[in-house]
Amino acid sequence: MASTLFPTAPSTAAAPPRSNYTDVVNKFHPPKPGWYEELTAKVLNSATKLYEAEVAPYKSELFSNLKEKAQKILEIGIGTGPNLKYYASNCDVQVVGIDPNQKMEKYARSSAVSAGLPPSNFEFIHAVGEVIPLDDASVDAVVGTLVLCSVKDVSMTLQEMKRVLRPGGMYVFVEHVGAKEGALRFIQKILDPLQQTLADGCHLCRDIESYISEAEFSRVDLNTLSLKKALCLNPYIYGVAYK
Repeated sequence: MASTLFPTAPSTAAAPPRSNYTDVVNKFHPPKPGWYEELTAKVLNSATKLYEAEVAPYKSELFSNLKEKAQKILEIGIGTGPNLKYYASNCDVQVVGIDPNQKMEKYARSSAVSAGLPPSNFEFIHAVGEVIPLDDASVDAVVGTLVLCSVKDVSMTLQEMKRVLRPGGMYVFVEHVGAKEGALRFIQKILDPLQQTLADGCHLCRDIESYISEAEFSRVDLNTLSLKKALCLNPYIYGVAYK
């Protein structure tokens, strides 16, 4: 279990208090100007449509794992909520979405409504993956797509996912990873500093597959793919890891 920055009761699974949580968010995700966060949210809400259309068949298959198996779902880096339509149509499901960019909330809430999720079943929390303000073993599934590329501490985030997952729970993921070799790897290494600046900390060259393997989930079912519309953001890994 990952250590947290908040005290928890040793005999029960207690949620870290959210008071002064802004300080924790700022430690792992330094605050950006409001205009930058709003611009980032608008771009994600409109400029990723080609990517979402191409990845849709893979997401449809992947998120079918959650249907009738997960009643409470945590999505890390929920952004504008493009994944909600795949798993939130069940009115009984409870969804918690966390994101360090508060400007994402209005878009995520709109996506939840469009997906058919009652407003009372959706909670948005301004938070980071490294310190999740939820109880131990409190969710059936964790969803994370295109998020481990930009968190400050990948290993800490994965351990936090495991902490909040119930035994047998699922971590469902889609991530772009660094190319192993060749011209694409060379281009990614050149563009990586610029990508981190323009895309809110996104790294092009991370070996996320190794991080997931080292997190010691009980089982990992993993696939790879390349997307024509993704250009330098290739290849991708997607799959399910079980606690």
